[in-house]
Amino acid sequence: MPMELTPLKKKLSLKKTKFGSLDAYQGALGQSQVVAIVTGMGTRLATEGLEHLLHQVELARVVVVGITGAIENETPIGTIVFPELVVDGATGEGYRPDQITQDLPTGKMWTSDVLITDPDRIAGLQADGVVALDMETAALARISERHQIPWSVFRAISDRASDGSLDEEVFQMSNQDGTLNAKSVASFFVRHPGRLPAMARLSKGARLAADRAASAAVDAVARLEQTGIAEAR
Repeated sequence: MPMELTPLKKKLSLKKTKFGSLDAYQGALGQSQVVAIVTGMGTRLATEGLEHLLHQVELARVVVVGITGAIENETPIGTIVFPELVVDGATGEGYRPDQITQDLPTGKMWTSDVLITDPDRIAGLQADGVVALDMETAALARISERHQIPWSVFRAISDRASDGSLDEEVFQMSNQDGTLNAKSVASFFVRHPGRLPAMARLSKGARLAADRAASAAVDAVARLEQTGIAEAR
């Protein structure tokens, strides 16, 4: 979503550009060139966005940066998730990210095009080792591996699947490109004026998570580059 890109743009001073018809942001991290895009929500848009970019630019690495939902209620908002495996919920296929930090990878990240809030479904996923839910990472991993490009993921917890903060009505307040649907937002608060404080907390959590994910990704890639330079010497 655009809000997930905002802290990355600020930290790297990325400038808006275009690759073909694709809106993108470009800059540098040390001696490495950086290109950032917003894919939109869901596996289809994620696939289309990365494929489009790969037709325009030769990439050395794909780094997925953004927010994710915790499957339980204990993990603090803003915690970075380092999954051992990212699973496509539609196919069951798993993808192992290239771990570029010293943090110990733990559990699975589950990618699904549908919002998962059913308690029994959540319990089943948790029993299978799933720790976080998202809607794009497995698709981006699949495309990266198809093109033989190493990929990593930096997502931070912005909400919790089982605490009731995110439901289908809240989900529908966002357009597929990740922007807010003003009409849906207005309609939601007319129907649920008492949920304003909860939505404010949800928004605050998303901004915190996006910022921490961006910081973790920038720091990891910077260390990776410095290690490469040192080894080259």
